[in-house]
Amino acid sequence: MFISSAFAQTAPAAGGGDMLSSLGSMLPLVLMFVVLYFVMIRPQMKRQKEARAMIEALAKGDEVATSGGMLGKITSIGDQYLGLEIANGVEVKVQRSSVVQVLPKGAIK
Repeated sequence: MFISSAFAQTAPAAGGGDMLSSLGSMLPLVLMFVVLYFVMIRPQMKRQKEARAMIEALAKGDEVATSGGMLGKITSIGDQYLGLEIANGVEVKVQRSSVVQVLPKGAIK
């Protein structure tokens, strides 16, 4: 009963308008991705690149702030760790990646 009425329907005519309508329906999706790239992804990649360059440029004697809030002067540099003097005669080891800011000379007294 239901099957016979389904067979009775005709198939839609194939035409060139289907290609154009499918591109039109994909346009908002592509446009959203482009906006997302320029608003979120590209600035984040730029910040990561700047942070990586700052960490690679660390030198002995630089005054830095860590992600934990410690301020100190770099006394030794290794591949992954830094020696950070946080007070006279007090040196701690921190990971290079924990440095978030290089302070101007003389900021720590």
